[in-house]
Amino acid sequence: MQRNPDRFLPLAAALACLVPPGVGATAARAAGTYPVKPIVIVVPAPRGGGTDVFARELAALAEEDLKQTLIVDNRPRNGGTDGIARTVASAPDGYTVAFTWNSPLTAAPLAGTLPYGPGSYRPVMSVGFSSYVLCVRPDFPAESARGLVDALKTRPGGYTLGNDGMGGILHLGTERIFRAVGAQVRSVPFVGAVDTARSFLAGQVDIYGGSLSAILPHLREKRARCLMLTSASDNPVMPEAQGLAHLGLGDAETVLWWSLIAPARTPPEVIGRLEEALLRAAATPRFKDLMKAQGAVHRLRGSAETASAIGREIDSLRGIAEAIGLQRTASR
Repeated sequence: MQRNPDRFLPLAAALACLVPPGVGATAARAAGTYPVKPIVIVVPAPRGGGTDVFARELAALAEEDLKQTLIVDNRPRNGGTDGIARTVASAPDGYTVAFTWNSPLTAAPLAGTLPYGPGSYRPVMSVGFSSYVLCVRPDFPAESARGLVDALKTRPGGYTLGNDGMGGILHLGTERIFRAVGAQVRSVPFVGAVDTARSFLAGQVDIYGGSLSAILPHLREKRARCLMLTSASDNPVMPEAQGLAHLGLGDAETVLWWSLIAPARTPPEVIGRLEEALLRAAATPRFKDLMKAQGAVHRLRGSAETASAIGREIDSLRGIAEAIGLQRTASR
């Protein structure tokens, strides 16, 4: 018997009226067509630093898998918080995401009023970690982590330490260390590790605090000596710098790590597609070699594990943020 397909048109039209505008398009994208246009990766750090270098390599490696262009957009102001705020305020469709180090996600929301909190985004994945490092110029009167502490204690508040933002994770991490040993240092914020290194070498601050990648070229030129790591253990890339275990402060460890996030209401299917593609890109020998060259430890985590890591770090930093009088904003 021949069927008349036209007899179903009135029913189809009636059902279509029950679907809210935009839901069909969102479902189609989430169901398998995503992405259909270029993806912007906001990097809340300056060009040339470790976060930027890792983001650009991941973007290049993931383009073939996602079959779209991934555009890196550097937004380095205010310790990275401007870039994260821009990302979480974007449409939750997977076309604006952020690749960031941990400070704007875990430390900055404890240190002041921000337009975002842990509930404003969804972690997608993370790629690994590295210690922060404290370095001095060749004429500084110390040769080890213990020597650095002793020098600081002889002049309470007399030395300056450059970091990547007041209330950032390096600021909180070094405060935790110095309070434990009874030392005082004046913190001076800069726009990322590259800017901190440049200002340190120009003599604007006494101590460099930041990522290994930004200071490594200057170590090779003998323009700096690195004495202390903020990790519990040593790092073979920088054997002259000592981990906190040498000071009996292994529990005060604070490390730098990197993750990709998306706005909170991004569909789970889109999160899953990004997670799959970026983890695959990060697992390549090319990306592993890059992390090793930058002094970082390669460790991949998916969406759920990254979310747990963010929550644990916020809890661990809350006490020091309150102890030094930083205002904590509520989670949003």
